[in-house]
Amino acid sequence: MAGLVVAGCSSGAADATPTAAADPVRLTNCGLPLTIGTPPKRAITMEQNATEIMLSLGLGDRMVGTSYQTDPVLPALRPAYAKVPVLAKLYPSREAVRAANPDFVYSTYTSAYAPDAAGPRKDLAALGVPAYLSRFACEQDAEPVFSFDGLFGEIRDIASVFDVAEQGERLVGEQRGRLDAARNAAPARSLLWYYSGTSTPYVAGHGGVPDAVSTLLGARNAFTDATQRWPAGNWEEIAERDPDVIVLADLTRGGDGDSARSKIEFLKQNPVTSKLDAVMHDRFVTVPGSSMDPSVRSVEAAEIVAAGLDR
Repeated sequence: MAGLVVAGCSSGAADATPTAAADPVRLTNCGLPLTIGTPPKRAITMEQNATEIMLSLGLGDRMVGTSYQTDPVLPALRPAYAKVPVLAKLYPSREAVRAANPDFVYSTYTSAYAPDAAGPRKDLAALGVPAYLSRFACEQDAEPVFSFDGLFGEIRDIASVFDVAEQGERLVGEQRGRLDAARNAAPARSLLWYYSGTSTPYVAGHGGVPDAVSTLLGARNAFTDATQRWPAGNWEEIAERDPDVIVLADLTRGGDGDSARSKIEFLKQNPVTSKLDAVMHDRFVTVPGSSMDPSVRSVEAAEIVAAGLDR
């Protein structure tokens, strides 16, 4: 799997350099206007997903802080990541954010702009700090359905902010090529995307990365009819739906049913799930938990699942 990761993020190995002086970049991001007069030099990313997008664009030398690492950093990005100050294990406080003197803040989750984190985007804007939020996590009117085109639009936004459009197009091209290789690579199957929990399992519903990956591969998300992206399920209903394959999120946070190994152990011991055909025949596919959220890792989820279904 490391080979796939390196291939997809090779562009992150070298620092990106801006082109000649550019006009101000003006965006409307989640309802707020953003104007970036000059490419930022002191950016902060609030979670690993945003961090890895920045590093994949070669922007490590423009970062003065990162936070909220959820998984081991992608191998190709580790050298660049090691040079970025870690401001907090989870979210830094607004005082810590201001102490870093950023000229741009980037988050993929609304929670990063809570009062006990970086603070509202409007407050940062009032201090002259543009704050970008993923289109899939807007406070209001977020894009209801994840799409890879939307993800690539976000990558292009960040590339334009930092005046590295060519690097952005290169990264998008790499990701599109990998998606095309994975597309329809396996027979149609019903997939249960099992994220976390044992007494109450959280599974992938409609509109998230797992739904998009399932469609891309010609498969069906077993809970695509759920209105939430991550609904709380129950094992009896899961047994009734009897998925062909179970996709396991491998989470490193150490909670109940987080790791893929603990999930498999539970599924094999639980009286209801142990009788599932997928469990009895070990039809499991394991993906990094963070690849189920919008990021440069989402393409990796498609590749891993395609390879697992093709066995």
